[in-house]
Amino acid sequence: MQYGHFDDERHEYVITRPDTPKSWSNYLGSTEYGAIITNNAGGYGFYRSGGMGRFIRLRFNSIPMDQPGRYLYLHDHDSGDYWSVSWQPVGKPLDRFRSVCRHGTAYTSISSAYDGIDAEITYFVPLDRLFEVWKIRLTNRSGRRRRLSGFTYLEYAGNWNAIDDLLNIQYVQYTTQMKVVDGIIDHGTNVNIPAMPDNFKEKDQGRHTFQGVAGARVTGYDTDREAFLGPYRTYANPVTVERGECSNSLAWGDNPCGCLQVELSIDAQATREFLVLVGVGGADREGRQAIAEYADVRRADRELARLRDHWHARLQGFSAHTPDAELNSTINAWGIYNCLMTYTWSRAASLIYSGIDRDGLGYRDTAQDILGVVHAIPDEARERLELMITGQASTGGALPVVLPFSHRPGHEAAPREEDYRSDDALWLFNAVPAYVKETGDIAFFEKILPYADRGEDTVFGHLRRAIQFNLDRLGAHGLPCGLHADWNDCLRFGHDGESVFVAMQLRLALAVYVEVAERLDQAGESAWGRATLSRLDDNLQKHAWDGEWFLRGYRHDGMKFGSRECPEGQIFLNPQTWAVLSGAAKPEQARIAMRRVRERLASDYGLALCDPPFTKTDYNIVRAALFNPGLKENGGVFIHTQGWAVMAEAVLGNGDEAYRYLRAYLPAAYNTKAEIREIEPYVVCQSTHGKASPKHGASRIPWLSGSAAWTYHAVTQYILGIRPEYDGLRIDPCIPKAWDLLRIERRFRGKVLRILVRNEKKVSRGVRRIELNGEQIPHDFIPAERLRDVNDVAVEMG
Repeated sequence: MQYGHFDDERHEYVITRPDTPKSWSNYLGSTEYGAIITNNAGGYGFYRSGGMGRFIRLRFNSIPMDQPGRYLYLHDHDSGDYWSVSWQPVGKPLDRFRSVCRHGTAYTSISSAYDGIDAEITYFVPLDRLFEVWKIRLTNRSGRRRRLSGFTYLEYAGNWNAIDDLLNIQYVQYTTQMKVVDGIIDHGTNVNIPAMPDNFKEKDQGRHTFQGVAGARVTGYDTDREAFLGPYRTYANPVTVERGECSNSLAWGDNPCGCLQVELSIDAQATREFLVLVGVGGADREGRQAIAEYADVRRADRELARLRDHWHARLQGFSAHTPDAELNSTINAWGIYNCLMTYTWSRAASLIYSGIDRDGLGYRDTAQDILGVVHAIPDEARERLELMITGQASTGGALPVVLPFSHRPGHEAAPREEDYRSDDALWLFNAVPAYVKETGDIAFFEKILPYADRGEDTVFGHLRRAIQFNLDRLGAHGLPCGLHADWNDCLRFGHDGESVFVAMQLRLALAVYVEVAERLDQAGESAWGRATLSRLDDNLQKHAWDGEWFLRGYRHDGMKFGSRECPEGQIFLNPQTWAVLSGAAKPEQARIAMRRVRERLASDYGLALCDPPFTKTDYNIVRAALFNPGLKENGGVFIHTQGWAVMAEAVLGNGDEAYRYLRAYLPAAYNTKAEIREIEPYVVCQSTHGKASPKHGASRIPWLSGSAAWTYHAVTQYILGIRPEYDGLRIDPCIPKAWDLLRIERRFRGKVLRILVRNEKKVSRGVRRIELNGEQIPHDFIPAERLRDVNDVAVEMG
């Protein structure tokens, strides 16, 4: 079943049926003013933090889905009929109501046609502003003059702290004062307490937001939710809209809302345009300034065009045309846009992540998220990378979460020993080289940055400390201890148990460290790294290979995870893929392990995290048993891991297998069968129901996931094979044998490469010949110093 399509020219996803299986969402704004909006105008808004700065309310996991939101109701004074411009919340019959939603890059446009009125609302946050704009256009197609009223609607928070607003009802229903100043709503919370702009985390302080209209005259308002809705009514039939007139209610505590009424008499075939502006600040100052700034409604068109150009420029670091149109839509727009949004909001703001349980930047998440965007926004990626490096403690471990709005390097408390996670700082060995290889900024390794708690070091020193952190915590088999958790929070190794997955991360870290040490002429460090790597390799071969695949680890008492000896969870995906990616596996081990992955873990919808699922194992040992079999860490298809499998098969030269694994979970591959996956077909997700689930193929938790970065990284650098290295760019595709032609454009260190790959020999991997600007170059590597501003690259595979 299909609900929409990709508009590749405009970089939009167009939803032509509003009754999607789940709410399909998009992001507006920036890290200062953020917002989420769905195809039916549901969602919420926040300042700086979805957990500590949410001022537009949403009730998560509620029925009806994604309500409340940003609504515009229309009331016809002649017929008494009313509807919402978005299909929901009124929900007119779809045989009479036509709705189209266009999700774009940081904007969403929802249009509808009902009873002779064409309506369109475009929602966006102008660049460098702390307010959002609803650009509204109404056209009368009915052949007669229409007397309409429009009613805006937002539901406001009683406190910007999401926990208080949703749960501490005995408090927040006494903290709001609503006013209307010159037709502009002022939403005030804790207004008798001074504002504390330098202490964002303090929830109890005076704060204000505004809502106003430009281009139309406000004739009424309601700011009390119960007055707007009426008793025992819903957003589908608010009494204010039904009667066609506001009551001018002013909330004093209780549940605040924001509704402005405007009169809209429209002649036949005529069009009316006006704007709604919602933002941070008081009505008397920031609200008036915003309304004055947009007094000419055409200003919104200019700002929207500016916003679109800004975001489209951020997509342009890599583009490709392959034989797979759905993959092209992913590479050229939605894959990188998904990476940018995940990089922006980590796991702190979506329709699933409320900001209550996960706010700020998770260390392990953010270090990985950088991989997906470093080619597009290298300068911003460097700033974020430096922030995360300063989140490393002087022990070499890391803070679980970095709060960018309050982080104070050198003054943060280091985690307690029992709270350290074993994998956190090891992700720096993916992120730091990715930045340096992308930019050629070798000097970055020697930049001095503070630790989170005390002291400072070069970036190279930070990397050394990260390795030492794990070396100081080795278990009985000479493998890194699991500590509080490794990547899989559901495995309970015990502090002194051992993680084979982290051992493979450590192996990659040591290999990276040796390479960097040699570039920095640090012979002693290089020798130390090689010797340490050799000892780790010996321990991996002695204690991690289970005969046909690699173990997942050892519990502190010696019990094995991921062994054929185990009745449940006999094989795990991560150690097999990372054995290939880290170089830990010998060639024959790599082939055998990945063959077992194919036999034991593969399905039509992706690779299971482990097999068989846990049902009898003590949940104190494997917390995955808390989940139903086939869900999440209990044998589900965990999408974060899929990119690693694609990369591993590409490293082994198996282009058809890599592509098959990619297509199994690629969101766009489900655009014509959206009833299976259910969530947005334009962005990745956290997990998919595995084989043991009766809903096999259904996917959950879209947008914010490490799968965004790793999927984009796997596609662009391993399948298409365009990989930055310290001295230049390697071109080493690993593609399906049936693909005969690729066109790729890559921006690299300020230069542009237009790459044409021909595969007339129908191979998966192997470059026979490369020409750079008409001159043949040896092997598959283009030195950076040979690049012009614009370069033509011809690649012949065979």
